[in-house]
Amino acid sequence: MKQTILTLLICLLPSAFCAQQTTAVDPIDAAEEMAVLDQLEQLADSINALESRQSALIAYEQTEIDCALLEWGLDWLDTTACTLVRDTAAVPDSVYMTRLMHLPNVIPMPYNQVVRGFIEMYVNRRPRQVASLKRLSEYYFPIFEDKLMQYGLPMELKYLAVIESALNASAKSRAGAAGLWQFMPATGRIYGLEINSLVDERLDPYKATDAACRYLKSLYRLYGDWHLALASYNCGPGNVNKAIRRSGGKKDFWSIYPCLPRETRAYVPIFIAANYALNYADEHGICPDTLFEGGKLKQKSAFMPMRVDTVMTDRRQHLQQTSEVLGLPIEELRKLNPAYTKDIVPGGKPYSLVLPMEFTGAYIEYQDSILAYQADSLLNRQQQAIAVAQQTTSVTSGTNYYKVKKGDTLGAIAKRYGVSVKQIQKWNNLKSTTIQVGQKLKIIK
Repeated sequence: MKQTILTLLICLLPSAFCAQQTTAVDPIDAAEEMAVLDQLEQLADSINALESRQSALIAYEQTEIDCALLEWGLDWLDTTACTLVRDTAAVPDSVYMTRLMHLPNVIPMPYNQVVRGFIEMYVNRRPRQVASLKRLSEYYFPIFEDKLMQYGLPMELKYLAVIESALNASAKSRAGAAGLWQFMPATGRIYGLEINSLVDERLDPYKATDAACRYLKSLYRLYGDWHLALASYNCGPGNVNKAIRRSGGKKDFWSIYPCLPRETRAYVPIFIAANYALNYADEHGICPDTLFEGGKLKQKSAFMPMRVDTVMTDRRQHLQQTSEVLGLPIEELRKLNPAYTKDIVPGGKPYSLVLPMEFTGAYIEYQDSILAYQADSLLNRQQQAIAVAQQTTSVTSGTNYYKVKKGDTLGAIAKRYGVSVKQIQKWNNLKSTTIQVGQKLKIIK
């Protein structure tokens, strides 16, 4: 296509530039000719790029917006105590566009009607969830920002956890992904996360964030483009590479948009919308959910403490021991330490225990009393189970059955379950990667 456009453009020049013309003309300086040809080639590239973007625009404007990813994340948020007054007046495209342009971001935040659709889902249809996210971000974003800065990554990547889990550290998808960053077990282990019957470090905000930063950095090195890196985080490099091939080698998210799995098409627009919603919530009358309402303290369990500290311990213990000795609600301890899925810190090597800052001194002072408290009923009778759990690093195996939904691909399903496409083909006697809506696939783990 590029060569055709370039030839047509050259033939529009004086006859000396067109091979079909034979009439004698004045000689033209070779350097000047090369300069003009270079300009024509650049113009041809621009026309090709414009055509591909226009094709992609038509494709995604004709595609129904897939809200499943955004809805799944927001549905877990408890907003029963959230009251707010908001402005629901229509916002012109020019305002959305200007606000996105003024975000201090490295990752481009382009605006189009798909992005607008997701922005309005956040600020118009789910304002209470945005208010709760603002409150939760006060606890989680400093954790994310420290790690992003450590790895030299753009700060706006913290909003990736908003669309992955809606800042729910204990979030688990039906496919088996877990935590703030929704790691599958296989990917989590690749990045050094401990996963067994007692500990799931995919749920640990600190360790999972470190793993996510390393994973994102490797994806960016692979593509040199943040939009493609984000798409790859969602559907895997294999699907992104396939979309690049199908688009004729284009390496721009909006150019390969029609060739991506349906869920991934929505991924970058939702990421842009989340950046907008949490940065401009105030402009829409959405204020952070607060601890006080009508002068009274809201239910404390709905929020995270803002000041915490971490102690290290290599002693086996139950969270209930700390809770009852120090008078710290067990639900709060669980929220701060979601990686201990059975409330047990295994011991045998250093493990971290996150506590509200005002309790750390008491924990250190009364540690012996804490470890002795009801140790027989809470721990000693479970010693055999603990020993078995510490010896395994595998998730319970078995056969699962997945019903194919509209927009699914084998690659996306394989990523969800931490297996390969070839394995799914083998288990289901598939000779190709073509699957049908409603088809049941056997997944062995």
